[in-house]
Amino acid sequence: MLATAESCTGGMIAAACTDLAGSSQWFERGFVTYSNAAKTELLGVPTALIAQHGAVSEPVARAMAEGAVAHAHAQVAVAVTGVAGPTGGSADKPVGMVWFGWCVAGQTHSQVQHFAGDRAAVRAATVRHALARLQALLA
Repeated sequence: MLATAESCTGGMIAAACTDLAGSSQWFERGFVTYSNAAKTELLGVPTALIAQHGAVSEPVARAMAEGAVAHAHAQVAVAVTGVAGPTGGSADKPVGMVWFGWCVAGQTHSQVQHFAGDRAAVRAATVRHALARLQALLA
């Protein structure tokens, strides 16, 4: 079973999954944790981790993926946290930067990507990458 933990995509990965007929056989639930408080309350991401690294970071993406598995009836999770824009970016975390976390077979994987384009393009690219990498990890 799959769980999603989404920030910058606001549930778009879960929607892409549940658009598929028969997804109730493998999709368990989605967490939309847009705020830092939601990441902590729903996924168990430590506030200290967010304070130290920021919400858009590798440690937080990994903790989100692990938290999704821990707080769902799922064995697999994908998590995303990033800056979709058009505002909110910085020199260290520019618009288009997205951290991914995948928890598969008890192992957590992470990766950062930088996507070009407007908010819609960044979010769409994030969904595509999250699911493509998940498929590769499951293969």
